[in-house]
Amino acid sequence: MSVASKKSILVVGCGSIGERHLRCFLQTKRATVTACDTNPALLQRMAATYQVPTVSDWAVALASGAFQAAIVCTPAPFHVPIGQRALEAGVHVLIEKPLSNSLAGVAELLRARDRSRGQAAVGYTLHGYPVLVAAKTWLARAELGRIRQVVVTGGQPFHLLRPGYAQSYYRDRKSGGGAIQDALTHSVNWVESVVGPADSVLCDCAHQLLPGVEVEDTVHVSARHGDILANYTLNQFQPANETTIQFNAERGSVKIEFHRRRWGVFAEGATDWTWHEIPAMERDGPFLTQAHAFLDQLEGRPSTLCSLEAGAQTLRFNLAALASAQSGTRVHCRDLHE
Repeated sequence: MSVASKKSILVVGCGSIGERHLRCFLQTKRATVTACDTNPALLQRMAATYQVPTVSDWAVALASGAFQAAIVCTPAPFHVPIGQRALEAGVHVLIEKPLSNSLAGVAELLRARDRSRGQAAVGYTLHGYPVLVAAKTWLARAELGRIRQVVVTGGQPFHLLRPGYAQSYYRDRKSGGGAIQDALTHSVNWVESVVGPADSVLCDCAHQLLPGVEVEDTVHVSARHGDILANYTLNQFQPANETTIQFNAERGSVKIEFHRRRWGVFAEGATDWTWHEIPAMERDGPFLTQAHAFLDQLEGRPSTLCSLEAGAQTLRFNLAALASAQSGTRVHCRDLHE
């Protein structure tokens, strides 16, 4: 592919997630990438490590007309204003999850996309994991009848997976931190893509063990997705990095053992699970898949990524969970406003 035919990408925010996006868009061989950050030392490292140009002012860069798309990897409070500015400048956007930490400006962001006719997506990477794609495709056939219940159970040694968490956005809910906005939101967003949006949430959460922070590291949520009951549990301190998602339908169940990269069916009348094994991905695999999917979207192919609307719905779930935990009552997503 010639340089002229590659998409020109601006990565805004070059922390750990931004660096991964930068690296993976380069790996596609379909894009030229420029790093943008306010930290001079970080920009120097990006230039030395990846041989990419750098800029320090995202607003000037977006207004320059030099970029076709921007990857917004700043802390959550800046996602919506940067995304809106990009769309108004005729620049497509991929915005890291969560879409924001409030509903402020989200409606205007959607209008900016519609006015500009630009492409926009939210970076929920679970949509690209082969085991989830396979299970979701099979569930869509409804061979077991209607889904009546969803149970999601997960845990991870977060201090080992993200050693710098206590010095990052994670330490403060206002910047998008805590288990609800950082980790649980991935599972919720994917489940909503299978069974539809959550209507209401009853949440209990607490800081149980994770050192160096005070935000919640443990979450229990009871949710309703229409007439489907769902239960989500997560902790970020257990030694095993495991997530299991089970859909219980009228005539059987589908279980996804994410950590074992397999999904299975236990149909009515069966005596055991029938498992389907999926090959492992490289660590950058989900982000590389997402980068290709976003570039495909820019070329007019059908999107496989999370839309702005779906990202806004999951944001409502996050905010409802936080409000429920504070009030001790069930919160309806429709009742949340800017």
